Amino acid sequence: MSTLLDRPRAIAAGSELPGADEILTDEALGFLAELHARFDNRRRELLAKRIERQARFDAGVLPDFPAKTAAIRETDWTVGPIPADLQDRRVEITGPTNAKMIINALNSGAKVFMADFEDATSPLWDELIQGQINLRNRWLGKLAFTDHDSGKHYAIGDNPAVLMVRPRGWHLDDRHVTIDGLPIAGALLDFGLYLFHNAQSAIDAGSGAYFYLPKLEGRHEAALWSDVFAFAEQKLGLERGAIKATVLIETIPAAFEMDEILYALRENIVGLNCGRWDYIFSFIKRLGRSADRLTPDRSAMTMDRAFLAAYSLRLIATCHRRGAFAMGGMSAFIPVKGDEEANRAALDNVRADKQREVHNGHDGTWVAHPALVPVALEAFEAMAGPNQLDRISDHIPGWEEMLELHDGARTEAGARANIRVGVQYLAAWLDGRGAVPLYNLMEDAATAEICRAQLWQWLRFKAPLDDGRRFDRGLFYTLLAEELAPLDGTPHLVEAARLFAEMITAEEFEEFLTLPAYDLLD
Repeated sequence: MSTLLDRPRAIAAGSELPGADEILTDEALGFLAELHARFDNRRRELLAKRIERQARFDAGVLPDFPAKTAAIRETDWTVGPIPADLQDRRVEITGPTNAKMIINALNSGAKVFMADFEDATSPLWDELIQGQINLRNRWLGKLAFTDHDSGKHYAIGDNPAVLMVRPRGWHLDDRHVTIDGLPIAGALLDFGLYLFHNAQSAIDAGSGAYFYLPKLEGRHEAALWSDVFAFAEQKLGLERGAIKATVLIETIPAAFEMDEILYALRENIVGLNCGRWDYIFSFIKRLGRSADRLTPDRSAMTMDRAFLAAYSLRLIATCHRRGAFAMGGMSAFIPVKGDEEANRAALDNVRADKQREVHNGHDGTWVAHPALVPVALEAFEAMAGPNQLDRISDHIPGWEEMLELHDGARTEAGARANIRVGVQYLAAWLDGRGAVPLYNLMEDAATAEICRAQLWQWLRFKAPLDDGRRFDRGLFYTLLAEELAPLDGTPHLVEAARLFAEMITAEEFEEFLTLPAYDLLD
């Protein structure tokens, strides 16, 4: 029989933020400790499996649909019921968890707002806790913000978007909360605090505890989340299946197990989402350590061709067969102030992207800026109803299509763009910002990862550029120095450039840039 002394105890770093004591309560920390005790060993085992699978990819094995789960793919079944307020997800807006962003996003006219503790947030402790305070205040009806410079007051309107929350991926630890000397998983910290403080309030308000799950690499990682949900529901007195989740398909192993992921989470899942930027990154990271899989410039890898088109079409077909939503992804274009022609071009790009998605059968899409909500809504008004769940495709892309590479050139301009964006994003992340507008695009950790992965791949194989030169160390360091010169004075530029160069020239590919970068955060 266990005693209080036997139970794991969570120790959290202090915070001077007003309201932090209402988040880091003994009861909430006890809940986190139980999540850690029950699930952390399994999480670490699954992360080790990723490394084992990578060794097989490096040896030439390509991803495939698992033979042992053929029955799941070939039999008829559907996911559980989808709540009423998640039946219309035509446009979802995403962003960090600061009060102004939350309020603007909830008031944007989008159907859903995804508050992001992951790629759009730099995991500074106070940033994370303030995000939890803000989300709790949303459900308490007291979230407001006044801009100190302009004096403008922000408050939630009468018809806010449905709120979803994205915790961090399984791979990230958070050193600010420890249990028996071990850091808690960032995923369990973000999920646990939000659920503990807000699940019942959200349900009482006619909504629910809704989540986006990032960076899963297969059915076993989905099954871990299913068990976390089941335990959390029982512990907090919620009905089984009360928690609802959408899984981002943004890794190449997960794309070959979409049916299995839906099945593993069938009591809680409501859909899958095409996380296109992380998917490109994963494609390079997992399969790009071979000279015959060199990628072209990032700008050439578009959603209408090759492996990106195939995986999005397969996602739509898979989801609709199982009664789940098939969500489109994020166009990185954002409005351009002060340049009418460039702004028109940006909006046209977004419009074309969303029209392609609705034509293909997606039920909704993502945008990164409130001004893009009307553009995306207009495109999705072409649907006959609030979703396209009844649209079943006759064509499901197969193995060869899922692995088809994009054609296109590798250019000096592409290398320079990767250097500029990668270094500046990393500097901003070290400065506490996770979503960063750069060169008329909204960049986050996923897009920065593409920059890093491509440069590492090109350098590893001394990739030929379109002008006949090879991308070798000498060329990389020349371009790096030239791109850094105009950025002199940017906060954290020196640390960011050093870390970025180290990761690109390293013999082994670092799993995520945020892992070594986390050690540099204050």
